[in-house]
Amino acid sequence: MFFLRKYKTAILIIALLAIALMMLSVNLKYGAERGFFSKIVLQAVAPVQKGLNASIKSIRDAWLRYIFLVGIEEENKNLKKKINELKSVIISYQEGYLEAQRLKKLLSLTDDYNYNFIPARVIGREQAALSKTILINKGTVQGLKAGMPVVVPPGLIGRLVNVSWHASKVLLFIDENSNIDAIVQRTRMQGIISGAGSRGLILKYISKTQDVQEGDVIVSSGMGGVFPKGLLIGQVSHVDRLEASLFLKINVAPFVDFSKLEEVLVLASPENKTKQQ
Repeated sequence: MFFLRKYKTAILIIALLAIALMMLSVNLKYGAERGFFSKIVLQAVAPVQKGLNASIKSIRDAWLRYIFLVGIEEENKNLKKKINELKSVIISYQEGYLEAQRLKKLLSLTDDYNYNFIPARVIGREQAALSKTILINKGTVQGLKAGMPVVVPPGLIGRLVNVSWHASKVLLFIDENSNIDAIVQRTRMQGIISGAGSRGLILKYISKTQDVQEGDVIVSSGMGGVFPKGLLIGQVSHVDRLEASLFLKINVAPFVDFSKLEEVLVLASPENKTKQQ
């Protein structure tokens, strides 16, 4: 009862509209004369019908827009997925291209020396304060032995110090325990290249009377039979003539960026190459 009292006005209006619609329908069906009453009914019903049609059209348009947006969203998801797949393929091709370029540079070294070159991939690195070494994925099974030189373009990076069946450790020549016989390419003056860690390299035992200048290229001397002669090592970056010393203090910047090593070549002895041929 409370419900009827509260909404009786709305119920009355709806009832009148329903009666009017029924009478209008009857008039149209049986062709009754269009009298005054039918005109009143038509006038009353027209706004209601117009509003009803507008509501139906609005609901239909909203539904169509919703269906359209759902379709667009699904299409966007599919397009993003395809774009990500294409990006992955492009990155893969770029990585393959860059690797091919690095390997091409590595192989270019094999034309300059009568050595058997064994390619290897860097699989680990130790960059402590005093120790500078890398780990490669080749070992005694591939014919590697301790002491063999290791190179990358444009030149020497170190030698093997520990070799197992399928892995080897390379002592980089920037390690403070590394010493290499070297010469100044321009003057042919001989000295010893020692590692200085993050400071690069130091060329030792060059007399103060010798002519060494910034920019001079340092190469391996071939003395001792460990490293082939003429391998690029670095370039003189600073020369200091200390009064209290008999020798020059010579800083050398390596040609190789040791933080970017990915593939290397190990130089086996010429005898190994002859045997394999």
